[in-house]
Amino acid sequence: MDKILIKNLVVRTIIGVDSWERIKRQPVTINLCLHTDIQNAGKSDHVTKSIHYGLLTKAVEKFAESANFRSVEALAHSILKICINDFGAVEATVRVEKPRALLHAAAAGVEITRTAEDLAHILEEEEKRVAAAAAATAPSEAGQVSAIKDASDAPTDGSRSGNGSHDTIFVKDLQLSTIIGVNPWEREEKQVVILNLTIYPSFRTADLQADHVQRSHNYRTIVRTITRHVEASAYKTIEAIVTAVAWIALEKCHVSRITVRIEKPSALVFAETAGVEITRDRSWLHELLASERSPYLVPSSSDAGVTHTQPIDPTYVHRAYIALGSNMGDSPANIARALRLLEERCECRVVDTSFLYETPPMYVTDQPAFLNAACKVLTSLDPEPLLAKLKEVEILMGRVSTIRYGPRPIDLDILFYDELDYRSETLVVPHALMQEREFVLKPLYDAEIGDINDSIHPSHSIAKDLEHPKLFRTVGQLHSQLLKSTSDTYPPPTPLHKTLPLRNPNARTLWHWGARTIIMGILNVTPDSFSDGGQHLSPATAVDHAITMIEHGADIIDIGGESTRPGADHVTEQDELDRVIPVIRELRARGCTIPISIDTRRARVAELAVLAGADLVNDVSGGDHDPLMYATVARLNVPICLMHMRGSPQTMQNAENTTYPDNDVVPELNAHLARLVDRAVSAGVFRWNIIIDPGLGFAKTAEHSLSILRRLSEIVGHDAPLEGFPCLVGPSRKEFIGKVTGEMDASRRAFGTAAAVAAAVAGGADVLRVHDVKEMVDVVGVADAVWRKAGDGKEAVAVTVEKGEEK
Repeated sequence: MDKILIKNLVVRTIIGVDSWERIKRQPVTINLCLHTDIQNAGKSDHVTKSIHYGLLTKAVEKFAESANFRSVEALAHSILKICINDFGAVEATVRVEKPRALLHAAAAGVEITRTAEDLAHILEEEEKRVAAAAAATAPSEAGQVSAIKDASDAPTDGSRSGNGSHDTIFVKDLQLSTIIGVNPWEREEKQVVILNLTIYPSFRTADLQADHVQRSHNYRTIVRTITRHVEASAYKTIEAIVTAVAWIALEKCHVSRITVRIEKPSALVFAETAGVEITRDRSWLHELLASERSPYLVPSSSDAGVTHTQPIDPTYVHRAYIALGSNMGDSPANIARALRLLEERCECRVVDTSFLYETPPMYVTDQPAFLNAACKVLTSLDPEPLLAKLKEVEILMGRVSTIRYGPRPIDLDILFYDELDYRSETLVVPHALMQEREFVLKPLYDAEIGDINDSIHPSHSIAKDLEHPKLFRTVGQLHSQLLKSTSDTYPPPTPLHKTLPLRNPNARTLWHWGARTIIMGILNVTPDSFSDGGQHLSPATAVDHAITMIEHGADIIDIGGESTRPGADHVTEQDELDRVIPVIRELRARGCTIPISIDTRRARVAELAVLAGADLVNDVSGGDHDPLMYATVARLNVPICLMHMRGSPQTMQNAENTTYPDNDVVPELNAHLARLVDRAVSAGVFRWNIIIDPGLGFAKTAEHSLSILRRLSEIVGHDAPLEGFPCLVGPSRKEFIGKVTGEMDASRRAFGTAAAVAAAVAGGADVLRVHDVKEMVDVVGVADAVWRKAGDGKEAVAVTVEKGEEK
């Protein structure tokens, strides 16, 4: 067909969904291509025989300047209707650009192509939706669900002609600053890179007709997410950064296919730019996820926790976020059981959980504090059937109708469901008033994990960057706005406490992270540990030493039966069991009620130690040594400390394992720990049950260990890759202290250890693993008073809960 073209028609219209844009007219550039037959006009030399581009321009200008659209997509679709329905084009392409859409980009917009046949198909779909809406008024719940599904699954516009596959959303010349390059000077100063993004959406008829912006089509959300990653990164090659951007768009922004072009203007002296362009889709993403995660799906049975042994059901195509709350009975056990029942009874797979928070009750304040969490699930159920299943779980767990907002053993609410904006008599999605409730936003906001350097893996979180489909703000922005709005209120809001539930022989212990730094006393029942080997070999001697450490102020005892010093000899599993199990049993028999940690790399030792009375697993290999460790911890529903380490105790200090790119240990440490966390979560370990340890002295030189203490905030501080995860640091008596002080006798390194302990507290450590408990309790008390503003450092770190009451 011949073409009628209109290039760069500028109109002034009101368009947008974000308050940044304000309700005022903006310039919009429109390009049109109408397919028609100009043969008669060419013969007669008379414009009435063809499409009159002057009249078309006036019609488009009049319509656009009187319109008020929330989405560029809807504006483009309406102009298409004018081109085809009013001016008789057989086919039309409309490109709409907003030159002022983004602060750091030249323009953003959409381009869509449709035929007359496609528009006729839209009319057919509208008639079906009217019929579906009528069916939804019937009393049958099944009819309502069917109507919802029929309406939401309307075929993609352009499906008749096939032109829908050529639709694009684009961002032109997005300029960002980042560290990029291999030359030394390029590692010191950020450079400008120029990104061009072409996204291939699947526009649904309902979205275009209803002027609805899907999150996966919202270029503002996509650019915001990509910008945060790029400007915090430090890649050496354009290839790495362009791959990371594609990963982010597919995995975090949920686009189906994207072309990414990144250019570096400073790359060449005699060329304007140099760059790379790639196109990636979700099949590429799924292949990468499968190759990385499949080795960690290991056989196990489910008991207290959630363990994942099978691939995710391919019918679980919907993503939902569910809030969990409890303040009756054993609340941590209630939340763990509810997560297990989600998978057993609700056609869901729990793919991530938040941290756990103790929160004050709202509305009805005369009741116990709540424990609140959130989880991300994949499901095959539509919203209403999912809600019905959640109510069944609540009833199964003993919830009965009481006063509104009153006590309950479990409360389950759908917060988000895909990008759905939905309301019925029984369900509102997104959940109403969530923007006013910190106990809902904070679990969703939980800090990110992931690698920001030398990897395609971007940071990720449970839902920090998820955008509210009605408020057009991310969860992170809503949380920030809520904190600002309540910062000047009096009395100030009761703070939320990030909590770790630990078992206790008599009740349940909840640790409030951040109240003060926790002291972990080291109890090595080995003949060859570097500092105290052979001193506590008999169970009686070991128990006596543990009780002494408790009297000196230890909050937790860490028992290890295998030395992991450099060059340590191999220990059989049975030898390790024979060393640690009697000590744990005897400690409990003598009335020890504080938590006990088992320091082991073996899943069987961890399990038998927990059955004997241990509460926490401390794995120096981070779960890498034993492929059964993650599933075992998930099934037992106990916390695990994941440590950064390369190699084994026999090889960790060789040249290969102590060599890091640019001699900078922190980026690789962040990346490695993020991968360990991701694997643990994928295996079913709850996020609140994970502690991280940078591994001082393990596959690190003395300078590396000092650098970690100096830069601990870059690992767990604000906006750090592992922000939010509790951090254990073990500097006690280690070789790097001896190299600084010149003290070769490890047992005489207490003063050097004290300095390292103070530095760790200043950097944000939550747990200090030490030999000299009495001395370090004083050091930590003063350090807490300085850096945590914790007064005398003796505030309670734990709350013991029994039968729903605080003691």
